[in-house]
Amino acid sequence: MLRFVFKRLLYGLLVLLGVVTLVFFLFNILPGDPARMMLGQRADQESIDIINRDLGRDLPIGTQYANYLNDLAPISFHNNSDTTSPFFLAADKYAPYTTLLRLGSTSVVLKAPYLRRSYQSQRKVSDIIATAFPQTALLAFAAMLLALVLGITLGVVSALHKDTWVDRTTLVLSTLGMSLPSFFAAILIAWLFAYVLADITGLSMFGNLYTVDDYGCGEYIDLKNLILPAVTLGIRPLATLTQLTKNAMLDALSQDYIRTARAKGLGRYRVVVHHALRNALNPVVTSAGGWLASLLAGAVFVEYVFDWKGMGIVIVDGLEQYDFPVVMGAILFVCILLVVINILTDIAYALLDPRVRLDR
Repeated sequence: MLRFVFKRLLYGLLVLLGVVTLVFFLFNILPGDPARMMLGQRADQESIDIINRDLGRDLPIGTQYANYLNDLAPISFHNNSDTTSPFFLAADKYAPYTTLLRLGSTSVVLKAPYLRRSYQSQRKVSDIIATAFPQTALLAFAAMLLALVLGITLGVVSALHKDTWVDRTTLVLSTLGMSLPSFFAAILIAWLFAYVLADITGLSMFGNLYTVDDYGCGEYIDLKNLILPAVTLGIRPLATLTQLTKNAMLDALSQDYIRTARAKGLGRYRVVVHHALRNALNPVVTSAGGWLASLLAGAVFVEYVFDWKGMGIVIVDGLEQYDFPVVMGAILFVCILLVVINILTDIAYALLDPRVRLDR
């Protein structure tokens, strides 16, 4: 078990290193000057040079990359005395931190990964992500829960009624759901249920989890604004899980142990739920884990259409404003989530299927 987790963590760290390298060099060769975006188009060159020096963008690209890795690493090296050094340990920059070792003017410290500050708002990127991510997580989990419940149910029903109108209808709807792009589905659903049928549904085309009270009593949670984004985001995983469950159920129902269970006189419900469905859930769990990671990372279009204040809006706004630390931090955070979710999915798959060994 420990060997299995260690190998997955090692692979995950290598993936993260590759993503950090790619993201850093990509955003540092893109056209556009963040300093000019901060100061305005009429800013003089001297002011721009001062901002770039303060941001460390006047250093060679290799030095900038080393500084960025040093900021991200939980164990970092810092200069104690030279305040002009990029490695100078500013208390407000890395706090809280723990000094592990002092070697002359250099300290080795333990700290949380530092994602730097926004060019535009000067807020810590970690604080921006901490504000936005819970809403993206809520949206993704709601969409995944909807997809799992309906997908497994429809898949089982379709398998038990193979080659009937129920099976054919489910197949058509699943194919349509898998082929429908998220951005088009978001626009279509918003227009239909929040504009054309707004008087019936009572839903709004735009809305956030928190709504400002009209009478000045502060904010309150408005869960109805979650319905349309969650349905839109859950369409594609719902279609995939439905067909995956159906195929896995058909395979399980054709096995010898199912015939044996029926020959022993077990009821249909017990055979289907306790024997066939349990063994059919292995590929469904694997796919659901991958889809959950994809929903957390790919909710940008849906959040943008419905104005849901999550990670998607943060990334889009950061790109529009050349706020590179925010975009880079958001991408790295999502990448970490993908790695963790994939590791947990592998463990869950191995626990569900005794044939999979955790010590491999």
